[in-house]
Amino acid sequence: MNVIDALVMGVVEGVTEFIPVSSTGHLILTAQFLGLRHDLAQRAAVDAFSIVIQGGAILAILNVYWARVRGMTRACFAGVGLARFGPNHRHDITLVRNIVLAFLPAAVLGPLLEERIEARLFQPIPILAALAIGGIVMILVSPLVKARSSLAQGRGHSPDTLGPLQALFVGLAQCLAMWPGTSRSMSSILGGLWVGMRAKEAAEFSFLLALPTLGGACVWKMRKLVGDPGAIDLLGGWPTIIAGTAAAYIAALLSVKWMVGYLSRGGIAPFGWWRVILAAILAIGLAMRWVSF
Repeated sequence: MNVIDALVMGVVEGVTEFIPVSSTGHLILTAQFLGLRHDLAQRAAVDAFSIVIQGGAILAILNVYWARVRGMTRACFAGVGLARFGPNHRHDITLVRNIVLAFLPAAVLGPLLEERIEARLFQPIPILAALAIGGIVMILVSPLVKARSSLAQGRGHSPDTLGPLQALFVGLAQCLAMWPGTSRSMSSILGGLWVGMRAKEAAEFSFLLALPTLGGACVWKMRKLVGDPGAIDLLGGWPTIIAGTAAAYIAALLSVKWMVGYLSRGGIAPFGWWRVILAAILAIGLAMRWVSF
């Protein structure tokens, strides 16, 4: 992998992480087209790289939602007696609770299923199936997204008014994205809509939930990568990894801001159609041997 490859992968990660088209699916397909998955060793290294550069997406969320994150941090300090309770701390503590509850399913199932998922699902056919099925689901539920977007402020749940079971349900929905090609943002946003959130608030909760979810996955893979000098060499060294992470940060920053604004006024059918069309084109390419994986 060279710096150009890393920048391309970083941009793809940043753009697709927070829109419901599946960043993992797009990254694997991008790596295939760039010729970065020649053998098992390189494939494992590139898959780890794809998760490590999510650190850039995490930094983008911290940038966009810094006020929220700062409020939650202060509320946690107040909760243990290290700061004085403020007027908004109760809402901030509720938000912290909801994020923790929504993160728990992935924290438990992720390490348990990691090796099986990578061995069986990080392949073109399962990814194409997830892209197509997820796209069809999004097309079908797009009218619900538009309806929820038009709800008056205060009529739907917000991230800091969800009940514990509702937050846990969103976390369970997020686990569907362990199948690459499904999309973490799609699963968690649809889970939020199911429990009564407006589309914009469901997206914001999905983005905040990305902090522990992507952060945990990033740290988990980084730990393995640091202990494998051979994999780092296959990736072109730390400068390449840093370049990919920086590209992911810039692209994700733009993607998050655009997505929140879009869901305030539009549905998700265009993303669904993109997924279906992309899956169809790639399936035809595989069948006709125009594309080789």
